Amino acid sequence: MPKHSIPAVTAGAALVCLAALGPTTGSAASAPVQPTWQPSPAGSARFVPGSCPKPPEPIEALTDARCGFLEVPENRSRPGSRTIRLAVAVIPAVTPAKPAQAPVVFMAGGPGADTFDDIPFLVDSGLNKDRELIIMAQRGNRYDQPNLACPEVDRFNAQAVGLGYDAQEAEQRFLKAVKDCRDRLTADGTDLSAYNSTENAADFADLRKVLDIPQWNVYGYSYGSNLALTYLRLHPEGIRAFAIDSITPPQVVTLPWTWGSTAEGIDNIFEACEAQPACKDRYPDLPGMLTEQVRKLEAQPLTLNVPPPSGGKPVKVVLDGGALLNMIVAFNPRPEDLPAALAELSNGNPERFAKARAAGSVQKVGEFAHGLTNSVVCSEWAPGYSEADVLKAGREAYPGWPDTVLAQVPQLPFQYAACGIWNVPDRASVQRVATVSSVPALVISGTFDVKTAVSWAKDVARNLSGSTAIQVPGIGHWVVPQSHCAQSVLASFFARPTAPDTRCVDDLKPEPFTIIPK
Repeated sequence: MPKHSIPAVTAGAALVCLAALGPTTGSAASAPVQPTWQPSPAGSARFVPGSCPKPPEPIEALTDARCGFLEVPENRSRPGSRTIRLAVAVIPAVTPAKPAQAPVVFMAGGPGADTFDDIPFLVDSGLNKDRELIIMAQRGNRYDQPNLACPEVDRFNAQAVGLGYDAQEAEQRFLKAVKDCRDRLTADGTDLSAYNSTENAADFADLRKVLDIPQWNVYGYSYGSNLALTYLRLHPEGIRAFAIDSITPPQVVTLPWTWGSTAEGIDNIFEACEAQPACKDRYPDLPGMLTEQVRKLEAQPLTLNVPPPSGGKPVKVVLDGGALLNMIVAFNPRPEDLPAALAELSNGNPERFAKARAAGSVQKVGEFAHGLTNSVVCSEWAPGYSEADVLKAGREAYPGWPDTVLAQVPQLPFQYAACGIWNVPDRASVQRVATVSSVPALVISGTFDVKTAVSWAKDVARNLSGSTAIQVPGIGHWVVPQSHCAQSVLASFFARPTAPDTRCVDDLKPEPFTIIPK
C-alpha cells in the first residue's frame, strides 16, 4: 500500500494512534445513538453471535465475516458489576490452505481508535491471506455497548482550528467538552475506572477462551502494542507468536516522555534529508528553520481563511507555534514533504500547513472513543508527573523554544487539567511494568515515527528473549500498512516465528524528499 493512502490525524487527536490512524478527518457523522441493551449482572464471559457492524463506508471484508459480541463484566474487581458488550468480527482467510492454523488477533491503536476502520489496511497488508483475522473493538470503542465516544470533544476539535493551540479560550472550551462528556457517561452508569489496559487485556484473554481457540498470533500497533505487551505479561497462555508495531512500552510511556520521542523522530527525518545530496543542498538547516518558525509563529500567529482539503467553504485557522509542531507530530504534511513545507513557510507561504490545520475543522463526530483515551491516559500515563515535568522535558528536547509550546504534551494539550476532571484512580504501579517473555516476537518500528520513538522499541526487544527487531527506514507511525517489506517480514514471522526472513530490510532507504525550486 502506498504511503499516501494512510490518513493523517488532526492535532486534537489522541497521542498514540498515539493516533496516526485514529480520528481521521472526513465527512461529519451524527452523534452516537444511545445503547438499547439492558446491562445485566456480571458473570463469566460469553460470545453472542450477531450481525456485523455497518460502517458509513462499507467494509468489503465484513461481507463474509462471522460477527457478534463478547459479553464481559465491566469491572472484574467489583462483584455485581454490570455486563458490557464488545463488537467482534472473524474475517475468513483469503486462501485457507490450512484452515486449522492459528488465526491472527489484532489490537488497534489509540487508545480509542475505531478498530473496524483499520480492517481495510489489515486486509491490504495481507493479515488474512492464509489465516483468519480476528477483530475486537476494545472496550468503550465504537460499536461497543457502551460506547465511550465524546461528540463534545469532536465538536471542540472542529472549532479549535480557529483558536491558538495553547490559548486560554481553547483550554476553557476543551475542558468544558471533557466535563460534559464525563457527566453524560457517568450519568448512564459507566464506570470510567474500568476502562484500562488490565481490563482490556483480560477481554482478549476471555475472547480466545470463548471462541475455543487453542493458540493464536497477536499483532498490535501503537497503543495496541502497549495493550499487547500487557496481554503477554498477564495472559501468556495460548500466544503462538507476538508481533508489535510502533511500540509504546507500558514501563516507559508517561506524558513527559513524549517530548523525547517527538524530538527523536523529527531529528531522524532531518538527518535523512541531510543524507540525500539534493535535499541537503536545498534545505541546509532544517533544525534551525523549524526553531525559527516555531518562535516566529508563537510570537505572531497567522490567522487565515482556508478551505479544508476535502472541499467546502473556507474556515478560519490560526497557525501558531504549537499548531505547527503538532501538525508535524500528526504527520500532516507527510515526512517526505516536511522540508518543503518548512521552506515554503519560511518564505512566506504557509499554504501546506494552513490546509493541514483546516482539515481539522471536519470531524467524524462520535467515532473516536475519547472516553477510553482519557481513562487510559489519566490512570496510566499521567500519574507521578506534573505539568512542570512536561515543560522540563520539552526544554531538554528543544532548548530555546517558547515555554507556551513546550508546556503542552504533543497531541494531548491541557491533559493534566483534563485528568483532574476525568478523575480515575492511579494505576501506574500495576501498569508500568516491563514485559519479560521468551514467546517468539517481532518488534517493528519506523525511523520517521515522531509518536513512538525507535529507541522505545529497543527497550522492549531487550526483554523479549525470542524477539527479532526491524527498523524500516523512511516510514512513520504504523509501519506495516506503509511498507511492502514490513508486510513480507510479518508474513514470514507468522509462518516461521523463530526464523523470519528479514532480508528485504537490509537495502531499504528513505524515499527522496520533495524538492521545491529555490
